[in-house]
Amino acid sequence: MDRPALIVDNDATGAPEAGTPDIGALDSIVGFHIRLAHGAVYRHFSETFTGLDLTQKQVSVLWLVGDHPGIAQIAVGGQLRMDRATTMTIVNRLQDREYLRRERSSSDGRKQSLYLTPRGEAALTEAKDCIESHEAWLKSRFTPDEIEKLVEMLSRIHD
Repeated sequence: MDRPALIVDNDATGAPEAGTPDIGALDSIVGFHIRLAHGAVYRHFSETFTGLDLTQKQVSVLWLVGDHPGIAQIAVGGQLRMDRATTMTIVNRLQDREYLRRERSSSDGRKQSLYLTPRGEAALTEAKDCIESHEAWLKSRFTPDEIEKLVEMLSRIHD
């Protein structure tokens, strides 16, 4: 497999550093850079969470249920922008691990209300410690003003 050509322009004109792969026109593709950034963030998240055996989506579900005890399962999916099948699969796995419990909603018997179990609360506490470490790594690349702007700009894409 051929390796990408390397740019070896060491002048002070702002050209890429020596050893930086020449990606040509891809360098101007915003989606390409978002994909690379997502990959880097996901890799670091996975490394940070190795011992917890939880996915990003599972942590998000635990966190949301922890913040909103009794939240309807369908509301969790909606808040996290997941389809019903994905939400059900994640909730089932978390329930199988005794991190969540379901109860029939007192206001609407068709809905399932979700609650953290003591094991779920412990897992969420550990996950929040990992998130704090992960966020520190990520935020260390930006100033506070850049972080605020980055979140605002990314929100335009996902909202």
